[in-house]
Amino acid sequence: MTDIISSLDAIADRYDALLCDLWGVVHNGRRAFPAAVTALQRFRARGGIVVLISNVPKPRDPIPGQLDALGVPRDAWDEIVTSGDAIRVELARRAPGPMYRIGPDDDSELWAGLGLAETRDPAAAAFLAISGLDDPLRETPQDYGPLLDAARARDLELLCANPDIVVRVGERLVWCAGAVAAEYEARGGRVVMAGKPHPPIYALAETALAAVAGRSIDRSRILAVGDGAGTDVKGANGHGVDALFVATGIHGEAVLKDGLLDPAGVAATLAKAGATARYAAAALA
Repeated sequence: MTDIISSLDAIADRYDALLCDLWGVVHNGRRAFPAAVTALQRFRARGGIVVLISNVPKPRDPIPGQLDALGVPRDAWDEIVTSGDAIRVELARRAPGPMYRIGPDDDSELWAGLGLAETRDPAAAAFLAISGLDDPLRETPQDYGPLLDAARARDLELLCANPDIVVRVGERLVWCAGAVAAEYEARGGRVVMAGKPHPPIYALAETALAAVAGRSIDRSRILAVGDGAGTDVKGANGHGVDALFVATGIHGEAVLKDGLLDPAGVAATLAKAGATARYAAAALA
């Protein structure tokens, strides 16, 4: 059974650390959620540690500045780990490539400094790598069908920097790299991912957490917070930590009724993803 809670304060004393998702939980890509920010600040004021764990397809370094601009103050978190950093380990192993890259130019930090050559000819590529759709506001995953078919015919790997299928930007759902990766898998293609729900990003998170705490923290005292049933919650299950599922992100319509959390909707959404959450809330507050 999933316990419905209205505030993180109700369970905060059970945990020493949070692995907290960003997009859909702390902000919506345009602005911070004030109640979520203050919840994290209160948790830290009690002595808790907050590691932000994000499927953003970028290294950690630019993220603090982006959070500043969105209104997420630095006293709301201790450390950040990203899917971008996790997948860079896999990318570096495949240098010098060449790779065929899919994704917008503003994801250039992801590929920098790895010694990877690029090609714009899929027939010359050693593997494909994707950070996102080239034009996520106009394209769909199906637009990449011919490229994926050609890659599958050569049995190329696709390295995916963001396992998310969609993300909510304001009130709109926008396709992510994980949707194209799912299309490739459906064609029988080989996909490599390192972000949530996959183990590499959790290994990074545990390392970051231990560095902040000065010791290892038992997983029974760690709570994962996220809006993605198939990423945040399922990843928490695989890592052996409790999960708080929140409805402010991609599943809002399925788990809310008249602005209130619907337990039946929560149960159905989690079951569909093959995930379980110890707690659920309408929002992180």
